Amino acid sequence: MQDYFIWDGSPVLVELGPFSLPFDLSIPGLVLALIVYYAAVFQLGKPSQKGSKSRKRKPTDTPAATLNGWQRAGIAAGAFGLGQLLFMASDAGTISQIGPIALRWYGLLFATSFLLGYYLGSKTFEHAGKPQQQPETLFLYLMAGTVLGARLGHVFFYDFDYYIRNLNEIFYFWQGGLASHGAVAGVLLAIYAFTRKYPDSGFLWTADRIAIPFAIGGAFVRIGNFFNSEILGSPTDVSWAVIFAREDMVPRHPAMLYESFSYLIIFILLIVVYRYFRNNPPVGVLTGIFMAGVFLARFVIEFAKERQPGFDETLSFLSMGQLLSIPLIAVGIWLLVRADWASGQSARLQSGQKQTGTSQ
Repeated sequence: MQDYFIWDGSPVLVELGPFSLPFDLSIPGLVLALIVYYAAVFQLGKPSQKGSKSRKRKPTDTPAATLNGWQRAGIAAGAFGLGQLLFMASDAGTISQIGPIALRWYGLLFATSFLLGYYLGSKTFEHAGKPQQQPETLFLYLMAGTVLGARLGHVFFYDFDYYIRNLNEIFYFWQGGLASHGAVAGVLLAIYAFTRKYPDSGFLWTADRIAIPFAIGGAFVRIGNFFNSEILGSPTDVSWAVIFAREDMVPRHPAMLYESFSYLIIFILLIVVYRYFRNNPPVGVLTGIFMAGVFLARFVIEFAKERQPGFDETLSFLSMGQLLSIPLIAVGIWLLVRADWASGQSARLQSGQKQTGTSQ
């Protein structure tokens, strides 16, 4: 019998706790505190309009712009105290201890992908001369859009029958279940909200700036899936097959590593194209490469994946992931076809001439 690589490692990197709290914390009180905090920051942080009633708010003006760290800390403390006092005598849910806290490889890699993505995305905004405030705002929008979209995508596309009977578990993120196609929908909504706030950054222009971070982020997340022994491939006897001992002793395609490697190649391609056009590629090109490349890879690799239980098993030839990938591949190709490559090439040449003139 051929020797296969056996993966039986723990998905947990380190575990701490549990830690008992000195007093119970009211869960509704924490929710109220969060709402009060953001409402207060938004109201108190508005730019003053005294003596200038006709002054229009600029796109760069944001709530909390006039509040320093100590002031925001004071607002947070006051909101926390108010929330706990109001629900002190309530029978609503409380938290008496924290933990045990388990730092998982998946969570570490997921967080790393966001931090690295923020750094790379900030650089692309910096190259375009945008204020630092814009990538910071976009980062927050994308975090919410990605996580919520990926979770709801899994709920509606892959396991709707279960969650329609267990509505309370829809937002149990810690139990796993995120869908990349749902993440795309969440990201698109996040970009739309961002461009409504900053109309000087167009929708496709902004999408281009996050294509690079999301490609390398996808590579990290799929490695996290390997540590979790999830997104398993179908049984095979190829020499590089992996036995995921936490699931069974069957040699399988390491489908999640196939995806990770594909996303890494797409990331490198995006960097090459971005640099080729002197950090200013034609609008829509990076998004087109990302969508066509990522979901074409996803479509092909799906043939080496094991079908997910539930609705996915009822499909005959193509899986749900493949069916959802087809329109996204088409959109990516359409963006590449409609891109104004000539203007991008002209801008690249002009940028090169300016740099040559400066060096002389």
